[in-house]
Order: sequence, then C-alpha cells, then structure tokens
Amino acid sequence: MADVGEVLMSVLSTIRVPKPGDRVHKDECALSFSSPETEGGLYVCMNTFLGFGSQYVGRHHARSGQRAYLHITRTRKAKVHDNNSGSGHPPKKKPTRLAIGIEGGFDVEQEQYEEDVKVVILPDRQEVTSDDLATMPDVVKERVSLSMAGIMAADSVSHTLQVQQWDGEVRQESRHAADLKQLDNGLKIPPSGWRCEVCDLQENLWMNLTDGKVLCGRRYFNGSGGNNHALLHFQETGYPLAVKLGTITPDGADVYSYDEDDMVLDSKLPEHLSHFGIDMMTMEKTERTMTELEIAVNQRVGEWEVIQESGTTLRPLFGPGLTGMKNLGNSCYLNSVMQVLFTVPDFESKYVSNIDKIIDEAPSDPTQDFKTQVRYVRDICSAKDETCLLALCFQGDQIGIAPRMFKALVGRGHPEFSTNRQQDAQEFLLHFINMVERNCRSGSNPSEAFRYLVEERIVCQQSQKAKYTQRVDYIVQLPVPMDQATNTGEELRCAKELQEAERRREEGDTSAPTVRAQIPFTACMAALSEPEVLTDFWSSAVQAKTTATKTTRFASFPDHLVIQIKKFTFGLDWVPKKLDVSIDVPDTLDLSALRATGQQPGEELLPEVAPPPLMTPDVEVKAPVLDDSTVSQLCEMGFPLEACRKAVYYTGNTGIDAAMNWIMSHMDDPDFSAPLVMPGCSSGPGTTPTESLSEEHLATIVSMGFSRDQATRALRATSNVLDRAVDWIFSHLDDLESMDVSEGGRSAAESEGGRDPPPGPRVRDGPGKYELFAFISHMGTSTMCGHYVCHIKKDQQWVIFNDQKVCASEKPPKDLGYLYFYRRVAE
Repeated sequence: MADVGEVLMSVLSTIRVPKPGDRVHKDECALSFSSPETEGGLYVCMNTFLGFGSQYVGRHHARSGQRAYLHITRTRKAKVHDNNSGSGHPPKKKPTRLAIGIEGGFDVEQEQYEEDVKVVILPDRQEVTSDDLATMPDVVKERVSLSMAGIMAADSVSHTLQVQQWDGEVRQESRHAADLKQLDNGLKIPPSGWRCEVCDLQENLWMNLTDGKVLCGRRYFNGSGGNNHALLHFQETGYPLAVKLGTITPDGADVYSYDEDDMVLDSKLPEHLSHFGIDMMTMEKTERTMTELEIAVNQRVGEWEVIQESGTTLRPLFGPGLTGMKNLGNSCYLNSVMQVLFTVPDFESKYVSNIDKIIDEAPSDPTQDFKTQVRYVRDICSAKDETCLLALCFQGDQIGIAPRMFKALVGRGHPEFSTNRQQDAQEFLLHFINMVERNCRSGSNPSEAFRYLVEERIVCQQSQKAKYTQRVDYIVQLPVPMDQATNTGEELRCAKELQEAERRREEGDTSAPTVRAQIPFTACMAALSEPEVLTDFWSSAVQAKTTATKTTRFASFPDHLVIQIKKFTFGLDWVPKKLDVSIDVPDTLDLSALRATGQQPGEELLPEVAPPPLMTPDVEVKAPVLDDSTVSQLCEMGFPLEACRKAVYYTGNTGIDAAMNWIMSHMDDPDFSAPLVMPGCSSGPGTTPTESLSEEHLATIVSMGFSRDQATRALRATSNVLDRAVDWIFSHLDDLESMDVSEGGRSAAESEGGRDPPPGPRVRDGPGKYELFAFISHMGTSTMCGHYVCHIKKDQQWVIFNDQKVCASEKPPKDLGYLYFYRRVAE
C-alpha cells in the first residue's frame, strides 16, 4: 500500500475548498437514510460535496473517480428525560410568544453530539487525521486543511433548508405609518368604556387611526369575534390602519393594516393615538393581543389534545414500517402524506422492486433526481434493516429521519412548497401525485391507485336534453352541510358560551366543554350526490341561457379512495375559516349506488358544438375555440384576461362554474397571468440553436422519462426556463409523438416494461366497497398554521404518526380527520 502522504498528494488537485453558493451535503446521504449519526458515519466527497453512507461511498468512487472523502461521525449525547412529559403532549412550559425555537416560544428539541472528522482515501480507505496532516508537506497540509475547515464551516444544505427559529411576532413597518392622514374632526376617545359605534359590541374593538371610529372586528366561523364593522369601514373609506383597543400599553399595541392585510408596526403610534386624546404611557392592557389569541388557538385543548391522543401514555413502536420523520419547521403535512402513501402497495413496489436500477441510473447529483429521492423517503418510512432501526432508536428515544433533500426537490419552483410555511396536506398530495405522473411516463405509475373517472350529467331544464362529460380526479371532496348538525343550533350559536369555555380551557380547566358541530357522514354524502342547480347555463338546444341541473357520479371506482372533508372555507369577508366539526366517518363504505349509468334509454343529448373533452390534471385539454362570453364574464369579475382565457381553455368550454373553479385553484400559480399558448403555437421567442442550454435542466427533464431531444426542444421553446419547459413538454405531447418518449433518455423499448404509455388516462375499476386504513388530521384554525398527524391501520392496530413519534393508538379520533384513505374490499 502506497504511503498515505503520497496518495494524498496524487489526489490533491481534486480536493476543493467550498465557495459561497456551493451546496454541501454533510448531514445526510444522497442515496439512503445514512447520516453522520448512523453506523459507519457519512463520507462527503471533497470535490462535489455530496454525502454518502458507508454502503454507497464505494459506488460513488467507482462512478465518479473521486478518491478523497471527509468522513464525519457523530455520537449523540444522552439527555435527561422529563418523566412528566408524554407522547403528544403540548409543551410543558406555556409559550408566551408566537415563535418556535425562541425564548418564550414553542419548544424545539435540540440534540447534542460529539463529532469526529478525518479524511479517507478510496479505494483502500486510508485514513488521514488532523495530526497526520501536521507532518505532511505545507502544500498538502494547507489545501486539505482548508477543504476540511470549509466543509465543516459551511452551512449544510440540510441546515439552509431547515428553519431553526421562527418568530411569528416579527412584523414589518406599515407603508402607511409614516404619512398616515388623520382627520381633524375633534374626536377624543375615552380611556375605557368603548363600544362598537354600529352594533354596541364591547369586545374585540378596533379604532381606525384616520378618523377615530371605534368598530368591532371580524366575525369568526362560529359566530363569535365581531360583526366585521371595522373591515366594512375600511372597504367604504379606504382608511388603512386600525389599533386594537384594550391592547394599548406603554410598550405598544396591536396595529392591523387592512390594505396590507397583516399585523404591522406603526413607529408613530404614540403620535397617532395622541391625535385622538389617548396617552399611550398611561394605558393598561385589558384584552388579549392577537398573538395571545393565536397562541391559545394553537394550543386548543379540544382539538389539539384529542387528535394527538394526549392525556394517555402511548406505547412507542419500533420496527419495519414504524419509522417517524422529523419536522423540518412546519413540514408535518409532508410527513403525514408520505407515511400514508408508502402503505399503498403501488408506491411500495414502484420504489422497492427496482432499487438497484434506480441507484445505478441516478444522475451525477442524485439529490436532484425524483426517483432517487422518493426511494430515499420510502426507505425512511419503511425502514427494515437493522442499521437503520438502530439509528432511529437512541436510549429509548424515537429520533426519526429528516427528509430535507426530498422536501427541497419536490418543492423546488413551487411558490408555497418551497417555503417552510405550513401547507395544506390535500394540496401537497395532489402536487406530489402530479410529480409522480410527470416522472412515470413509462413503466408502472403508482398514482393510478387513486385515479378515477367522474361523470358529470347536465340536463337542460327547458329542453330536457342532457350532456355527459368525464374528467379524471384523485380526491373526493366532501362538503360539510352545517345546517345538518344533529346537536342543537342554540348551543352552536351561543358565542358567550364558546368564549367562556375557551377561557376556562386556557386556565387549565380540562372539564370545560368543547362545543363542536356533529355532522352525520350520510348528510355529507347526500350533499355530494344531490343535483346542483346551474342558473346561468348556456344550452345548445335552445341557443340561450337557461337553468340546468348537474349530477356527479363515479364512472369508475379506484383501488384506493381518498376523501377530503372540506373543513376549510371562506367567510363573507373572504377570510379563511375552519369548520370545527365532528363527523361519524365509517370504517367501511359502499359507494355502489353512486356509479354512473351513462345515457339513459330514450334520453336525447344536447347538440354538440365540439366533442366533449376528457379533462385530466396530467393531460392538457385541447379545445379549438374559446367561449368568448365566459371569458368576458370572468374579466368583468376583475381577473386578468390571459388567466380567464386559460380557465376557459383548460376546462374545455364547460361553463362559468368550471372556469371559476379553475381560477380559484390556480390564482397562486407563478404563470397565472402569463399568455395562453395553444398547442402547435410558439410559446415564445425561445433560444436560438447557438445558445447553450443548462445541462442540469436537460438532465432533470430526461429523468422524467423524456429523451434528450425532447428536453432540448422544450427548453428552446421556453427560453431555457425549467419550470416553463416542463409545463410546455406536457402540453405538447401530441407534437412530440414522432419523438421517442422514454425513461432516462433511453428508447421506449429499453425503458421499464418496454412499452410506450397508453393514450389518454388509464383508470382501474372494480366494486365500490371500501375499508378505512388511514386518515390525516389537522389542528389549528387554517391550513396555513397548526399541525398535522396521521393514523394508519397496521395489522389491525391503529398507529399514530406524530412526526418522529410513532405509537400504538389508543383512541384514534376518526371523527376529527381531514383526509381519509380507503382501500377496496376484495369480494
């Protein structure tokens, strides 16, 4: 074996010092669950800065030719356990700030490690310690030491993707504060005894800082809070800033900007209050601040404790399929969805049966490859080998694995999922399914397990002629008919009773009642299946607008059925609300009565102006002509012209309702107002043949199952913008039929299964009888805050997955779920 110093000198030219902007993967393996804490530690390539576990570093060396790796091992220090804390309990210390990882905020578990670092030279795995370097020539010592120090000092990709601290109380200065206009109306506000000038409410009062009007705040979904008079005053006058009376102290107050739609700072608040006779220095707090209210909401005993099954000692579980996932700063929505998906056989087989093939075909940077990262998360959720299980259990603790690279990849380019804010689990599920669709152009497609056809039957009430259309869907959205609550309406309307119960719970009175609407599941199903009246339907039979009825049925039943309880809605003021309801969701479900029957005997069809399109989320709808009247109606509502044209186009000219639903679902898209590009039309100036294309962008598109020629064409048509190119290539599939559609850039014959994807959406069908096997629950007031957990039935035992904590469930709160997952019952 050659002298280690000579070996190190021979590879010195390949050893780099990280520069600003370099991505350093020093916390987790790019191909597996390994990390510096697992057995064998982590090997960081000193050239590419990719990290690999001991079982994969040899493979990377063989493929890349790199030899120098920084070997990092960490040993977790033992921590003192708090015997008073149980699984699922809220923090023992009551938070005083709406913050995470900050003094006074919600607790964040901090782990302490002892670290060992050395250089390893492959293939002989010769080791070089810091002491060894001291005896080597200066040129070697300096270069290697700088690289080691740079790698260790650099913010790892994991660190930069993780929110270590979050302070929800940090507010920005209002743009209206400096030059706020205040009316000289002689109005002086007394120090107490305030009432709403419209309805005489004495709570939740806000004073407008322009004219001094004292008005009540927003109405909450349960009828409490206020009557929206402060908001209505802004809408009438445009006066932007208001201060919450009762929160004014010498240190400040709650100030809200209706124009900026956020809590803000007002650096001139003492001056603005003095204008109406209020001396800030003499005021005392008499009402809870908005921060205190939000903290209370995020710790609501009624929902928080029941869903997490607090109050009982839950038995921790370990073993295959019982591995938790760390919360990456509000990533519980992702954790819950992925835990459920990898109990579905289609996802398990897709990313298990061909593990070696996935790894062998991964690009040079596997952190950017979809199949590799999904397989990695599958390894987390289904950890089976002893090394992984030992890594996830330290002195009885459930440590869990943090899927940071996966989160970064699936969120890349998305305006919401690329952030560390809380998200809607249902929206993430659809987003992930869409990514699976795009990356499974050939071979098996696990999203088919959820895909089904919906038949919509529209009957013109004037001519009694019918129209049938079909569309693909993945989730049944179940409405919540609040008027069907079985408990008394008086109980639900009693705002004072609700507030008193909330106050008692905050003070620790666990006997305080939780007032929650009880909705029968049968009422939700009836609301889904009952005909919808369309009052503005354009009938091709009578050539005029008339009334029609629309009935929705299942044209096929999927292998796995996802039901979303539509708890999240908007109030009259368009403020997001969550319906606090209990629904008796059944363990078994029979939807056979909701199967579509198609055209009835003797039934006449509405004349077709164009063949009805088959609308799918993953195959672009092509309609030859846009309905100008629908486009005009949408424009009159204030939406951008190009967005209106897209809405009509992508819903296949099926009317204002469908187009409006499309707009509401895509308002946050980055290209919402971008021009609509029809198939066969140029999508823009593109790049010229002489302009270079990003190799990384090309590799990304090829990894989705397209050839390099197709990827090149898509990038040239979209000015080398990756996100636009991906959208372009999926909207021009017909134009690309003459080109090979393949996986990994190979021909179709060499790809999985050796076949091209079938034309149109492929759906499975079978009996409409199902059994419940998982559900995801949400705690909080909206999808943008709170917490998600999931319950999964494994071997006839319900298991709760609360991020990294995995326990046997004692009382699964099936009535409080948000997403329910059913599988077909074999007959």
